[in-house]
Amino acid sequence: MDMVHKILGRFVSVSDEVAAAITSGRPVVALETTLVTHGLPQPDGERVAAALEEAVRAGGATPATIGILDGCVKVGITQADLTRLAAAANPVKVNLGNFAAEVAAGGCGSTTVAATMFAASKAGIRVFATGGIGGVHRGAIETGDVSADLTALSRYPVAVVCAGAKAILDLPRTVEMLETLGVPILGVGTDEFPAFYRRESGLRVDRRCDTMADLARAVRTHFDLGFTAGLVIANPVPEADALPKDLHDSALGTALAEAIEVSGRDVTPYLLDRMRALTGGASVRTNEKLLLNNARVAADLAVALASAESLGMPWPPAREARSGSDGKAGGSP
Repeated sequence: MDMVHKILGRFVSVSDEVAAAITSGRPVVALETTLVTHGLPQPDGERVAAALEEAVRAGGATPATIGILDGCVKVGITQADLTRLAAAANPVKVNLGNFAAEVAAGGCGSTTVAATMFAASKAGIRVFATGGIGGVHRGAIETGDVSADLTALSRYPVAVVCAGAKAILDLPRTVEMLETLGVPILGVGTDEFPAFYRRESGLRVDRRCDTMADLARAVRTHFDLGFTAGLVIANPVPEADALPKDLHDSALGTALAEAIEVSGRDVTPYLLDRMRALTGGASVRTNEKLLLNNARVAADLAVALASAESLGMPWPPAREARSGSDGKAGGSP
């Protein structure tokens, strides 16, 4: 534990539980906090964040929820920390661009996918569960609006379990950008890249994995070969929890039309809020279900990777080919 704290320096605090799990090679799953402050309305945000931790624990892994409080990057925040973030009047949405400045100013904020990946990689955590990644925004040819999540995926060696990219984005260009950046997309029981609220997008993943052994083997081999980018573990929302197509398409079309004057970091929370209103809260329920599904799959993946290491396959990766443990991949086929 002392070694972990020493490496991370004075800006980062790793909880004793998380540090002990990392040091001993036990499975750990990183969780973000933007869902608490921007992704879900209160009190749903705080409640779901706690439920995600419980889902990770139930799967045999240690949850490491990440946030910034008083200029300190906390890896494994407490319930009191979570309540404080949820109650903040104007919480900062921390991304790669404002990360250092927020820490230097002694500020508080929730971590996006990109910021969580950065902190997780520094702490030695290689599995992260979120809802959906950011990507190329619609109209990006004119605006240049591309999420820093894609930058983070190209830089930080973390496997990100998600329900694809948020449906409000330009999904074909997002998938194309992931290919350009060398970020593999592995489908959990699916050939298609999920569209967040919906299971289908018409876009292909790089490889379908139908068992957890297949998925863990692919993730492990990615790092064994020396790739430094992350991976997208595309885990579709369970079929019973997906938004009906007609409702989804109607709400999304209206929300996008209303958002033409919104820009920058405000776009995603604005559109998610409009989707909530236009679907009568159904999008929030779908969001919660896919988050929990992703947390369960991330725990299974972390356990499979840790099991491989316990059999003499240490991390950082060895040069030899390795395989994951047996078992079914999570999520709906």
